[in-house]
Amino acid sequence: MRTIFDDGFKPYGFAAEGYDFTELLRALEETTERPDARVIYKPSEPKLESLQIFAQLRDRLYGGMPIQIGYCNGANRKLNCLEYHRGSELCVAADEIVLIVAKLSDVIGGELDTSKAECFAVPRGAGAFCYETTLHYAPAKADGSFRTVIVLPRGTNTEKPDIAAGNAEDARLAARNKWLIAHPDTNEAKNGAYVGLTGENIELR
Repeated sequence: MRTIFDDGFKPYGFAAEGYDFTELLRALEETTERPDARVIYKPSEPKLESLQIFAQLRDRLYGGMPIQIGYCNGANRKLNCLEYHRGSELCVAADEIVLIVAKLSDVIGGELDTSKAECFAVPRGAGAFCYETTLHYAPAKADGSFRTVIVLPRGTNTEKPDIAAGNAEDARLAARNKWLIAHPDTNEAKNGAYVGLTGENIELR
């Protein structure tokens, strides 16, 4: 499988180099749960944001913009959904993971064929910086569970703003700064998420 260090990942983002993630990943492993049969996500974790690397990521990688550091841990093998944000996302892998990604520009009429999605491995200890035009969702892993640090613009994935829909994109807004497109064969779709993924619900094997 290709990795985030391969040229094929360039349309989606890049490997964040020049940062020491050692302390960040140690804190993630020592203080957070790693479920074996589900995925948990926390947008902002004070124990991670209190580390020295917080200022480096805020001021260097995000150019001084407000950020949050949280995590996504657990077990997942499927694509299920794709989401995007106004702002880029950094995923730092404490365990090797796979990112299933696609291009926002390939969403036509609110739909995307999952054959457009591509898989890239993120080696343990590496950071994948995904552009805001990159569709993505929870990390995946063929076997076992994972822990992953997630860095995003401050406030992302928190309470959804109360809006009156004024265009087609508004139907995809699932949380603050989170637009979601679900596959019909998912719990997200059953719970009312916007359905727009067609084709196979990709599963790692």
